[in-house]
Amino acid sequence: MPSASCDTLLDDIEDIVSQQDSKPQDRHFSRKHIVPKARRRNTQKCLQEEDSPPSDSTIPGIQKIWIRTWGCSHNNSDGEYMAGQLAAYGYKITENASDADLWLLNSCTVKNPAEDHFRNSIKNVSTSLNNLKAWYANGFRCWKLKSTPSFTPSQVTCISRDLIDISGFSDLVCPTRAQEENKKIVLAGCVPQAQPRQDYLQGLSVIGVQQIDRVVEVVEETIKGHSVRLLGQKKDNGKRLGGAPLDLPKIRKNPLIEIISINTGCLNACTYCKTKHARGNLASYPIDELVDRAKQSFQEGVCEIWLTSEDTGAYGRDIGTDLPTLLWKLVEVIPEGAMLRLGMTNPPYILEHLEEMAKVLNHPRVYAFLHIPVQSASDAVLMAMKREYCVADFRRVVDFLKEKVPGITIATDIICGFPGETDQDFQETVKLVEEYKFPSLFINQFYPRPGTPAAKMEQVPAQVKKQRTKDLSRVFHSYSPYDHKIGERQQVLVTEESFDSKFYVAHNRFYEQVLVPKYPTFMGKMVEVDIYESGKHFMKGQPVADAKVYTPSISKPLAKGEVSGLTVEFRSRRGGPLSSLSQCDSAGSRVGLRLRSLCQDGAVTVSVGLALFALLFALFAKLYN
Repeated sequence: MPSASCDTLLDDIEDIVSQQDSKPQDRHFSRKHIVPKARRRNTQKCLQEEDSPPSDSTIPGIQKIWIRTWGCSHNNSDGEYMAGQLAAYGYKITENASDADLWLLNSCTVKNPAEDHFRNSIKNVSTSLNNLKAWYANGFRCWKLKSTPSFTPSQVTCISRDLIDISGFSDLVCPTRAQEENKKIVLAGCVPQAQPRQDYLQGLSVIGVQQIDRVVEVVEETIKGHSVRLLGQKKDNGKRLGGAPLDLPKIRKNPLIEIISINTGCLNACTYCKTKHARGNLASYPIDELVDRAKQSFQEGVCEIWLTSEDTGAYGRDIGTDLPTLLWKLVEVIPEGAMLRLGMTNPPYILEHLEEMAKVLNHPRVYAFLHIPVQSASDAVLMAMKREYCVADFRRVVDFLKEKVPGITIATDIICGFPGETDQDFQETVKLVEEYKFPSLFINQFYPRPGTPAAKMEQVPAQVKKQRTKDLSRVFHSYSPYDHKIGERQQVLVTEESFDSKFYVAHNRFYEQVLVPKYPTFMGKMVEVDIYESGKHFMKGQPVADAKVYTPSISKPLAKGEVSGLTVEFRSRRGGPLSSLSQCDSAGSRVGLRLRSLCQDGAVTVSVGLALFALLFALFAKLYN
């Protein structure tokens, strides 16, 4: 290897740096003039990433839930309670089914069409006006759509309960579609409660009608991928209770209307009824609990209360009281300007209290309205139905109330084509309608429900049932119940918006529907109007000039979607004072609730451990001494 050589000998390596080279301090000074380029940060995106966990997260309490309810007002009340509990816990209740992570379907088992649409895969067809027109052309109507009758007679006012159930399920959607869209599913209501072994329910989470206070647990486990079934009955010392507590959080569909279930189940054993299989025998809530619920509702701005159950007339028979006693207690707490509406009652149980019921229905803060289903005007058919009354009993109730409560509205139900119904039986029913000209008439074609005695009877041919339904509907549409009221001055309570959004919907003293102009100041108020037009199911009123808009002596209503009824006990169970959906949008807070719960459990465990250790130490010390 050649030897290295250089021309100049270096005494020190530092000599290699010449005087022309920059000094370290010069290089440091130059850096001060370098301006670093800051990377722009998407703050909004970062915040979303911090607040929202990954899309595949299974942390309960952060998902979006879509709730759909069909059926009676009792079922609607259950749906409101389930929505309130889920929202209070942190779940987001959405009205968009596609955006939801889980669907909670609260079902109805009254008729075959409802359950068929719940079970089968169907198209997502909305109930457009064209659908309603087509159904209306067949001559059906339904009192339930009380916000619909703002259309002209050439369009649609109301339809039959058969068809509104169908339209509801068409708009909604069944478990099959939910599974196709990879949605988590929880089934509630009377269908799974009455028939839990149905094939299409297998593998799905189910919550019974008496277990709605545990909906959060069921939803949590379902989101984790588990299948849960809670179908038991609530009992106290062996006695069946009315159901879930009344002080649970709820989200009212209409913040101005509170639906209170006064009892569940009934005392009858009607041969056609499937609801009995789901709701069971009569179980009433105590009067003080019902009164407390009413008070709380008025404090939250409610101006109208609906009392509901499978049979309100039977209330209290299992706990040593009765319906009139409850009503008088409730009347004491109803503020001036608010109203109470009584739900359906069967003839046998109202007969015992006719005098007292007439007095209650004459009270200025109680609607002079009663729904008394007759089902048929043939005693032979009523006997086959096991209705426990005859047509004379129904007539006695209606005639007495019409005499003692002038102007009272009587609504009734009729089933067309019940097994064994002859042409003569049907003609007796037609004559009853022609005689009383009921302003609210629910016409139902008979459907045999599986598992009921009526399903095993010899059936009336389908074409005969359809024809009788059409014939009775034609009779119903042959008279106008409100024409004589044109020119009257009435005081009405405004509670909602009409189906076509052109009017506000109000009700007068007799719970007759009155459409009024959409003045924002009217909502939730008592308004004086002059009736200038009438239709089959409604009247139209013009506000009286310079008339005072009466504000009920109650608090400001909750916002739509706001959770009501958050008790101290519920807050302590759930970990914080959540009062509305807007306060439930932080994933970190939800995790905090769980961690806090775990810490509390851990603290208890440590305390018990320390106590045991101290006890053992004392024993050993005593032995050695």
